[in-house]
Amino acid sequence: MSPNLLLLNLGMAISFATIALPDLLHAKEGLSLDDTQASWFGSISFLAEPLGALISGPLVDYVGRKKGTFLVNIPHLIAWTLMYFAWDLPSLFVANGLLGFGSGVMEAPINSYVGEISEPAVRGALCTLTLLFISLGIFVMYLLGTLVTWRYAALISLSLPFASMLLVLLVPETPVWLLVNGKEKEALKSLCYLRGWTKPENVREEFDQLADYSQNLRNCVICTNNDQDIKTCDHASMNWFKRTLLKFRYVFFCKETLRPLQFTMLYFLFYVMSGLTPIKPNMVNICGAFGMPQNGKQIVMMVGIITCLSSAFAIIAIKILGKRKLAISALFMSSVCCVGLSIYAKIHLGKEVFSYDVTTFPKETSYTPLVLFYLLTWFTACGIPWVLLGEIFPFRSRASAQGIAAASYYLFTFLGSKTLIDLETYARLWGAFATYAAFGFLGTIYLYFFLPETEGKSLAEIESFYNGKLRIFPDDPFFNYFKRQKKK
Repeated sequence: MSPNLLLLNLGMAISFATIALPDLLHAKEGLSLDDTQASWFGSISFLAEPLGALISGPLVDYVGRKKGTFLVNIPHLIAWTLMYFAWDLPSLFVANGLLGFGSGVMEAPINSYVGEISEPAVRGALCTLTLLFISLGIFVMYLLGTLVTWRYAALISLSLPFASMLLVLLVPETPVWLLVNGKEKEALKSLCYLRGWTKPENVREEFDQLADYSQNLRNCVICTNNDQDIKTCDHASMNWFKRTLLKFRYVFFCKETLRPLQFTMLYFLFYVMSGLTPIKPNMVNICGAFGMPQNGKQIVMMVGIITCLSSAFAIIAIKILGKRKLAISALFMSSVCCVGLSIYAKIHLGKEVFSYDVTTFPKETSYTPLVLFYLLTWFTACGIPWVLLGEIFPFRSRASAQGIAAASYYLFTFLGSKTLIDLETYARLWGAFATYAAFGFLGTIYLYFFLPETEGKSLAEIESFYNGKLRIFPDDPFFNYFKRQKKK
């Protein structure tokens, strides 16, 4: 629950602009934003998030997963306070930038902690549960947007970092991190706690496996083939800066790190640009521009509810279908929904319709785009890049690689959010959603060939997927038929 509260706070932070922007855009009194300022406000947090994500990996590697989970709450404590008291545009933008920075710095402790404490049989469900709490955070913020002003929403959000910091005091450090840092007794105690407050003899087999795994990690990565302990090898006395550069080279520039890093970054690109994520800051106005029959804020609240339900469904679907089938089918169906919205916009919306100008919205309403929009929300929430992020990296590079991958997600989200206004200007809404559909279909093909099935696999087994020659992972009758024909 401690990392889950981080995720609840994260969901509220990334959706805050959605409820604040309609009140700030061309406001008649108080703080007011024009079109360009609104575009920047909706995306600036995503620009700041990569910086936080890059810092989060080294932070949790140095202080540990538990202390890292405690410390990453501090930026949001400051950000929510500043957002509530924002007195001019610079303070407003700084507060939103801090929200983004804080969201980025949360990534590594969340994914590392959940991935390292879980048994293979439940890791998929627990990692998917993290998606549910992000979805709950999004829903709570959208709900607050219908009940209170954006300032009071910020004030209410301030309670979550405090609650997370209190809860983290009750949880143990991950056994793997403790073992790698030579703390065997604390690691055994932690594992007993995490496996149900049990006795050491009941976890001895798993502990011995973890001890063997961590023993290799304690060897010097630079001369790992010689099995030299990092404290006794020749590199221990090397210049600190030179040793750090060499360690970075051997840890990051290896197949086990670069291949999953490339995979997750491309998955994030296709996932972000498949329709829903780029429009989130301006979602209320997008709904109005499509002529949806309900109030924009009510639709946004329904989006939050659907996201929660879809995330809960994904927990069950992973156990039945596995991660591979769920991820591929979710991205494909998101693309189909974008095609539907693009066709509707091309046929029914006039050339003058522009989501940043409420005076151009159509008078006639239709349930067709509303249904397509809700379906897009459902399938987007079934995507699982964040679940995979917690399990496909080797331990040595896990936290930092997760931070880099998360930074790419936020960078893509910034670019997607910032370019929405340009796509609309030059290609109107139908062209924007046609672009998102194209990204989704390309991503579906990419996942089909390069996404392995990780459900029920140990971290060591998953790591082995990326050793040796580059592999592709399709294993279905359609692909196998062509494979047989090629052999003939």
